[in-house]
Amino acid sequence: MNRKIILTALLACCLMLSACSDKTGGPVALITDVGTIEDGSYNQGAWEGIKEYCDENEIPYSYYQPKEALRDSYLDSIEDAVDDGAKLIVCPGYLPEEAVYIAQKDYSKIHFILLDGMVHNADYSDTTIRKNVMQIVFAEEQAGFLAGYAAVRDGYTRLGFIGGVAEDTVIRFGYGFVQGADYAAIEMGRQVEIKYTYAGTFFESADVMSYSSDWYNTGTEVIFACGGAMGRSVMDAAEVCNGKVIGVDVDQYEESPTVITSALKNLSHSVYNGVSDFENDRFKGGVTTTMNATNNGIGLAMEHADFRNFTQEDYDAIYTKLMNATVQPYALTNDGTTDDLMLVNTTVLYEVFPGQ
Repeated sequence: MNRKIILTALLACCLMLSACSDKTGGPVALITDVGTIEDGSYNQGAWEGIKEYCDENEIPYSYYQPKEALRDSYLDSIEDAVDDGAKLIVCPGYLPEEAVYIAQKDYSKIHFILLDGMVHNADYSDTTIRKNVMQIVFAEEQAGFLAGYAAVRDGYTRLGFIGGVAEDTVIRFGYGFVQGADYAAIEMGRQVEIKYTYAGTFFESADVMSYSSDWYNTGTEVIFACGGAMGRSVMDAAEVCNGKVIGVDVDQYEESPTVITSALKNLSHSVYNGVSDFENDRFKGGVTTTMNATNNGIGLAMEHADFRNFTQEDYDAIYTKLMNATVQPYALTNDGTTDDLMLVNTTVLYEVFPGQ
C-alpha cells in the first residue's frame, strides 16, 4: 500500500472528510500520528483546522499517514510531503517529535507546526526549536480538571479513567481529571472512587472493550476515555452495559449516545490560526505557545452535553477560577499512577492493564 494518502478534489465531493488537493499534494500538509483523519479525536481536529482555512482560501492541501510509529517513517512522510510541494507541514502529537527535530534542520526552508509535542534529539539532550518550527502545547490538566469536576458535580461518585499510552499529554488529562473530581467532592462533602489505568494503545481494541465492561458491571458509572480511537471501545462497552463516557480532544457526542461531555483541546482553532499565520507572514517560529483557559485553548463540551445537574453557570464559575489561577491543577507527569497527588475526598484505584 502506498504510504502517501492524498485526496483529490473529486474525492472532496464524495467523502465526509477530504482534502482539496490533487496528486501533486499542496503547500499545506498534515502528517498524521498512528491514527487516521477520521479518528474522531486528535488527527481529525488537526485536519479540520487545515481543511477549514485552506477551503476558505482555495489552497491545496493533503495528508500523509506514516507506515509505522517510528522516527524514520515520519521522516519518510515528511520527505514525501516536501517532494509533493509542501511548504507548511503540521505534525500532531508526541510521536513525530524527534523526526521534526531532524527535519527542522534538513528542510530549513520548510515550516512545521508541531501540535502538542516538543522537539528533541534521541537522548533528549537537545530541545532546540529553530525558527521554522511553531510548537503548540495544551494544558490538558485543565481540560481534565473540568471533566472530573463536572462529573462529580453532576452526581457521579464512581468514576474511571482509561488512558491510551502513558505519555505526558495523556497523563496530564488523567491527573487533571482526578484533581477536578476531588475538588468537586470536597465542595459537596462526598467521597469519590476512581479506577485508573493506561491501555497501552490508541487504537480500538476488544481488550479495552472487555476491560471497560468489567468496570461498568462492577459499579463504575462514567469512564473518561482518553486515547484517540481507543475511546470507541469504551463507548461500545458503555452502550452494552448502560454506562456513560467522557470523550477527549474534540466534542465526541456524535460518536455514541453514551458520551455526556468531552474534555476539549481547541485543536482545529489552533491549527487554523497557525496556517493563517504562515500564509500571512506572521509565523511564530522558534517558540512554544501554550493553549489554556486564558486563551480559550481548552474547555469542556457544553453545547451537546448530557448532564443531569451540572449547568452552564456551574461551568462558567469553575472556568473562571482556572482563568484567574484561583485553581491551578498539578501538571507534572513523573509518576503517572497519581500516587504523587495529594487528594482529600477521592480514592484512586490504580490498575495495571493486562499485558502491560
